[in-house]
Formats: sequence, structure tokens, C-alpha cells
Amino acid sequence: MFLNGRGEEMTRHGFASRLAVHIGAAQRLIPSLGRKKVTPHVLRHTCAIHTLQATGDIRRVALWLGHSSIVSTEIYLRIDPAEKLDILDAGAPPLVKKGTFSGVSDRLLAMLANARAT
Repeated sequence: MFLNGRGEEMTRHGFASRLAVHIGAAQRLIPSLGRKKVTPHVLRHTCAIHTLQATGDIRRVALWLGHSSIVSTEIYLRIDPAEKLDILDAGAPPLVKKGTFSGVSDRLLAMLANARAT
């Protein structure tokens, strides 16, 4: 995604080094940044959290981060319990009332209804 000065793929160390240069420049304008830990990993987590807040879709975050299992991504749901509840509510199944079949036209459902009656 990022190229180094030789036009080659930038390594993790190279990216961290360039980030440190930019953080140093930003600290001159915003001194409070000196008290914050800013690393490529922190940027990755921040982006994941913002993506979750914007989409409400933990699966999308898992795909974006390249996680092989959504279980690895669930840590982001633990960050804000209120947001977790909102996300879970958004994906809740529709409310379906328990009842009986009536006016069955499907052969399988008719067979099941007859089997239950006997």
C-alpha cells in the first residue's frame, strides 16, 4: 500500500519510522500528542473502531482487518457496551409470534400438520 524512497513496498519498520517523523512534526503544533502513544497498531485499532461506529457491522471490520475469525474482532465490541447493544439490536431477528399453521398450501407443511394431529 505504501512505497519507500526506492519505490519498493514499505516495511512495518519503515512505516513506523515515517509515522514517528510525522508525529514529531505534529507535536510541535499540538504538544499534548507527546503524552499519547501513536503507533501503526494504534492507528489500525482506531480505524477499526471508527469503521465499526460508521457501519455497525462487525463482519465488515473483520474482513477489513483480515481476521480469519470474527471472534478475533469481537474485542472491538467490548470497548463501548452501549454501542455493542445498539449493534446487536440492529441485527436482531424480526419478531415472530409463536402460532400454528393454518391454511397450509405447501405439501411438506401439510404433511407435518397431519402428523401432529395423529
